[in-house]
Amino acid sequence: MKKTVPLVLSVLSAFIAFAGMPLLAQAEESPVGLWKSIDDKSGKPKALIRITETAGELQGKIEKLFLEADVAEKNPKCDKCEGVNKDQPIIGMTILSGLKKDGDEYTGGKILDPGNGKLYSSKLSVIENNKKLNVRGYIGAPMFGRTQTWVREQ
Repeated sequence: MKKTVPLVLSVLSAFIAFAGMPLLAQAEESPVGLWKSIDDKSGKPKALIRITETAGELQGKIEKLFLEADVAEKNPKCDKCEGVNKDQPIIGMTILSGLKKDGDEYTGGKILDPGNGKLYSSKLSVIENNKKLNVRGYIGAPMFGRTQTWVREQ
């Protein structure tokens, strides 16, 4: 009897540990962190974006731009933006906002394209074991837009 108790406890401990792993894996599937945006047309890196969460909403700020070597200004201004972002430096600018968890996706947000100054509806989803992020910007319905895949930075 004395030998079976430790064995039962070992088996029970292992079961609890393995049963909790899916919950831990789900908790880690989060877009919060630093991401490298990859241009969906050229395949080249464009920027580093830090995604944070406040009160259940995601926001994303540009931390670094990957500019061509011949670009003189290292932190260009968003001359095509409107409103509060008009002529503001792109590094430090919030380009993602208002995204809330909706099942396996984050939806209901907006994304700003500093290249053209336009604001789009947005949704995103974490893929490939939390290593990549599908970021979709669209007008009207999600089918009318484009998706970029961002890569998590370590």
